[in-house]
Amino acid sequence: MKFSKLFLIALSVSLFVSCSNDEEDNTPKGVYDNGFFILNEGTTQGTVSFSSNDLTSFTKDVYSTVNGSDILGRYAQNIFFNGDNAYIISGGANNITVVNRYTFKLITKIETGLLNPRYGVVKDGKAYVTNANTYSYENAATGDTDDYVAVINLTTNIVESKIDLNATANRVVLKDGKLYITDAYNDKLLVVDIATKKLDAPVQIGFNGDCIEEENGVLYILKGGFGNSSELVKVKISDKTTTKITFPESLSGAGFMDIEDNKIYYTVGSSVYTMNTNATAASTTAILTSPATYVYGFAVNDGRIYVSQGNFTTDGKAYIYDLTGALQKELTTGVGTNGFYFND
Repeated sequence: MKFSKLFLIALSVSLFVSCSNDEEDNTPKGVYDNGFFILNEGTTQGTVSFSSNDLTSFTKDVYSTVNGSDILGRYAQNIFFNGDNAYIISGGANNITVVNRYTFKLITKIETGLLNPRYGVVKDGKAYVTNANTYSYENAATGDTDDYVAVINLTTNIVESKIDLNATANRVVLKDGKLYITDAYNDKLLVVDIATKKLDAPVQIGFNGDCIEEENGVLYILKGGFGNSSELVKVKISDKTTTKITFPESLSGAGFMDIEDNKIYYTVGSSVYTMNTNATAASTTAILTSPATYVYGFAVNDGRIYVSQGNFTTDGKAYIYDLTGALQKELTTGVGTNGFYFND
């Protein structure tokens, strides 16, 4: 079959247009695209702040700005994402507020099946949220054993089932169909198979496990809050073998951890330290010391370090640094600033 020159020209133009249209569309999806949220736990109600990535635009209370008099509820704990939605967990209100992550407009609230919800992850249209259940300050020294994972259908926004843990539960990561849950009051890492909704054999890691991250098939768990001796436990997911780095006494009471570009960043007091993921000893040289007298939130993302001051009587502060420790921005946030969530 023969083609005319005009047809070939038209075909080449159409292919060029088609390929051009397939390129990534960088048009912002809403006012709160291309930035990060800062979660403020609050005492009577939580709030969410927002900053643009270039640090030139800031909104102290995004939720009220968009949704008027509606409130999140007490003790805003965690934010997780699924598609165009953000899910804001309020532990004191026993609910999850669902908003569009780019406009922050309220979609719905999940208000049944939750008791002291803590942290959430998502897989295949379902959220898995740890619940502290009857946890209270009275039993905080020993924890309790009635915690569970709420399984939420994100199409209906209904808690469809729960997985009893027979332990206390806090932070959670998801890898290869398994939930890995830290339990600061027990000496084990909990493992849940989401297909069977049953507990697998736990992994022995010792007491005070808190922050947990997964990188290249390895779980990193930081231990050492509240003045305890500090330790980093590495768990190889494939065979559940563990290795440990015991921190020197000068680094007792390690608080938070994040991993970025094969480097582990961790806090002790108001200072931030870093070491390679393959390190065998902890660094004792701080890369920065923030003005925060009580570090309550921490993250490392895209070449920046984020630290928050956890005031509970006045507005908190967020401090943003580059990786050399140079301060880039200080923001006045809300009460009890406890986390950073990146909306890119």
